[in-house]
Amino acid sequence: MNKLQNLKRIVNNFRGKKILVVGDLIADVYLDGRISRISREAPVLILEEAGKKIVAGGAANVIANAAQLGGKIFAAGITGADDYAKSLKKILADFNVDTSGIVADSERPTISKTRIIAGGRATVSQQIVRIDRESKLPLSKSVETTLIERIKKFLPQIDGIILSDYGAGTITDGVKNLLINFAAEKNLPSMIDSRYRIGAFKNIGYVKQNDSELAAFMKIEIDDVATLVDAGKKLLSMLDAEGVLITRGELGMTLFEKGGAVHHIPVTDKSEVFDVSGAGDTCVAAFMLSLTAGATPVESARLSNYAAGVAVRKLGTSTVNSNELLTALEKKD
Repeated sequence: MNKLQNLKRIVNNFRGKKILVVGDLIADVYLDGRISRISREAPVLILEEAGKKIVAGGAANVIANAAQLGGKIFAAGITGADDYAKSLKKILADFNVDTSGIVADSERPTISKTRIIAGGRATVSQQIVRIDRESKLPLSKSVETTLIERIKKFLPQIDGIILSDYGAGTITDGVKNLLINFAAEKNLPSMIDSRYRIGAFKNIGYVKQNDSELAAFMKIEIDDVATLVDAGKKLLSMLDAEGVLITRGELGMTLFEKGGAVHHIPVTDKSEVFDVSGAGDTCVAAFMLSLTAGATPVESARLSNYAAGVAVRKLGTSTVNSNELLTALEKKD
């Protein structure tokens, strides 16, 4: 069996793997408008509303991707008690995700990122502004307790754990410690993708960062392979992790393993990169499913690279399914 055939075998083994995803659930809202005229009130465009779409963002996008790739996914996080919460739960339920771990907190809104898209007959549609809404307050003790109780109900049946931290406060110290300790005790694969506080996740199994996040955390400029390798090895040591996966945009990915091995993985196809939104979420979902399906870390990184390569050829935050991943592999066979 050659390498690509083995990767396809692993993808077929994704089905039914039980993954717990905990993190910041975000409603990504796309509000389309057709350019009508310039306002007389101010030098701004007047748009006629042409459509509105809500898709899963943040940890919800990780969940949706993992489900589309074939996993049995358990979702845990916080929403408000509002229409965006209902929309997110319906989107995830349509992917056969178990959403019973999602806690509705009436004291805060569901996190939303609303993108206003303007276009016309003779102009290309483009984003002109984004409006974010989220609470800056920490979770109340009662909400955190409820979230932890719901997470604990999932733990006896899961094969792997993903923590998706977009900085909105869902992954409290209590949640983090519970999951890291459980994964270590049961020898389960775990992975963290944290935008702003990766240093808080010592003893996690695997770490995903992009190169700009790594540079910001290390307070350095990463402008060559030598600097990248030095920073990646330092992060691996600091967190005492099993592995660190650094995504590098058009330069591919680099995987650092605890034993000292460093693997540089080039992108699969540079010809059609439309949108990188959400590609990191696809990468994390594919990596964890691969580990639970029996892949080595380097095989998992290669599969996540193929999956991310499919994601960037789609506009906006979107999911990748197992058939699309298999097709991408077959093109290289």
